[in-house]
Formats: sequence, structure tokens, C-alpha cells
Amino acid sequence: MTLWFVFALMTVAAIFAVLWPLGRKERAQNQGSEVAVYKDQLAEIERDLAAGLIPAPDAEAARVEISRRLLAAAASEPEVAPTSNLKWRRVAAVLALAGLPLVAIAVYMPLGSPRLQDFPLAQRERAPGKAQSLENLVEQVQQHLEKNPTDGRGWNVLAPVLQRLGRFDDAVRAYRNSLTYNGESAERRADLGEALSAAAGGVVTAEAKSEFERAHALSADDPKANYFLGLAAEQDGRKDDAANIWRALLAKAPADAPWRALVQTSLARVGGGGTMPALSDETIAASKDMAEGDRNAMVRGMVERLATRLKQNGDDVDGWLRLVRAYLVMGDRGKAMGASVDARQAVASDADRLRQLNEGLKTLGLGG
Repeated sequence: MTLWFVFALMTVAAIFAVLWPLGRKERAQNQGSEVAVYKDQLAEIERDLAAGLIPAPDAEAARVEISRRLLAAAASEPEVAPTSNLKWRRVAAVLALAGLPLVAIAVYMPLGSPRLQDFPLAQRERAPGKAQSLENLVEQVQQHLEKNPTDGRGWNVLAPVLQRLGRFDDAVRAYRNSLTYNGESAERRADLGEALSAAAGGVVTAEAKSEFERAHALSADDPKANYFLGLAAEQDGRKDDAANIWRALLAKAPADAPWRALVQTSLARVGGGGTMPALSDETIAASKDMAEGDRNAMVRGMVERLATRLKQNGDDVDGWLRLVRAYLVMGDRGKAMGASVDARQAVASDADRLRQLNEGLKTLGLGG
């Protein structure tokens, strides 16, 4: 607001600087000129002649000389422009002073954005992000689906995007429509159950559990359905059942499954992951025959090496989750909290990795 006030003052000052001369009276242009001097001399000769101060021949000679000079001076002076009316010039100045701002406002109102709110500095410096572009795409797809509500492929594409944007209720509706127009599948039932759980703040509700059970009936090996069924058992207080479900899931999981670390951290949370951090199944198997002290020393050394590697390359979300879990299992919650902070800073620029990390930390009890 202060900036606009300064701009207004500068505008008024500029207008006054241009219009001020229009409001001033013009000075007589013939004051002090040669013509006026010679006219005064002629009048003075006439007064001297009438008073008898000079003889008539001298007066006539002086009149001739002064008249000659008067004619020469009159011929050399520039023509005086007619003076304009002072009243009308002042009216023009006032109209210009008031009219310019009014014209500027009249032009700005249809072309500018007077109701646009100010943006924080951080938002002004930041280029339009991916989330904004994603919102625009979502709006276009939604407009298409309003005209073509039976487009199952459109609902199938829209649903996970809505969930990623945190619009869980809209995602639930989209998943239901995807099931309606694309047909039954374990994946779609599990996705719907996940959206229902997300809408409930991470709680596997009875409705969500029903969807996971239907997904499990369609495909007993569906990883998402099995994971959330284990989570439902944990939330019901049946930690042994949860551990059994997750152990069975890990036993069938490929070594490079992206969700493997999440299941392992969940298993450790319910006490089904052993007394030491599971950095890898092979390492645990190799350490079973070692003395307790040697085994703990080995595990701590591996944890420290993992921490060092993550400081050099912080993009490994699974690695961060393994590190946090390891600290928790070793009883060092302070280091676990510190690792979670370092992990969030390392992946802060990648929305997908940050979401995956936060979900994993939440299952470890370090969410928020």
C-alpha cells in the first residue's frame, strides 16, 4: 500500500511540473525594449519643446533621428504572439490533473486484476510447481468425466492422482466408479480400501477392511491387501496375527519389492522382527551363530555404515526407513528421531519420495 501511495505522489508531482506554467500570467513582452525607450525619448522632446527648453530646429532634427532608430528597432523585434486566455489555461490544467488518474483507472479496471491478493515472497520467487499443473490436469479430466461418466479408463487414471493430491473423498468416489465401469479386480478393491483408510486418517475402518478382504479373496498374494489386513489386525490389538500376515508377505516378496522395507518396519513395530535391526535377511541368517556381543557389534557397525552412505546419497527412502527402524530396535530413539529429520531434509524436493518416507515413519510411530 505504501508503494502505491508513493507512486501516486510521484504522478501528481510530474503533472504539476508540466501544467504549472499554464496557470501563470504572461509578462508583458515589450517592457524594457528599444521601442519603448525611443517612444519615451520622442515624448520627452515634445515636452522640452513645449517648455521652450530647446529650439524648434534642434527638436525637429532630434525627432528625425529618434524616429529613424525607432523604425529600425521595431523592424528587428520578433512578432509578439497573441496571449492566450488565462482562465481557459487554468481550466485545462485542472482537467488534466484530474483526468489523467481517472483515465488510468478506467483502463486498468478491465485489463488489470485489482482483486488479486498479494503473494508471500516465497510464492513469488517460486515457479509454478508440479502440483498446480497436476490440479489443472485433474480439472480437465473431471470436466471430461462429467460429460462421459461411463469412461472407466478415465476414472482409473483420475483416482490415484486425487489420492496423491490428498483429496481422499474424491479418490474414494473415483475408485468406486472405476470398479463400476472397469469391473472387479484385486488391485482396484485394494486401492479403494487404501483410499478409505486414508480418508479416515490412516485407520483401517470396517468398510476399508471389507474391501481388503474382497481383494484378498480375488488374489491371495495381493501385497497391498495383505499389508493392510495386517495393519487392521495390529489396530485391533492382534499383534501376533499382524506379525504372521507380514511374515508370510515377506516370505513371498521379491527381494527388490519397493514396499518390502515398509513391511519390515511394520513387523519390527509389533515385535515380530527379532531383537536386532533387519538390514537384510542374508545378514541376519549369517549372524545367528555368533555370540550376542559380537552380533550386536556387527549390527551396530552395519548401521553406522548405512548412516554414512545415506549422508552421501540421501535419495534412498528404503535405506532411511531401515536406518530409523534399526535405531528403534537398538533402543536409541534419539538417533531414530535425528535420522528421520535428516531423511525428510534429504528428500524434501521430491514429493513422491517424501510421501513414501512419511508413510513409513508413521508406521514406525514417528509420524508428524
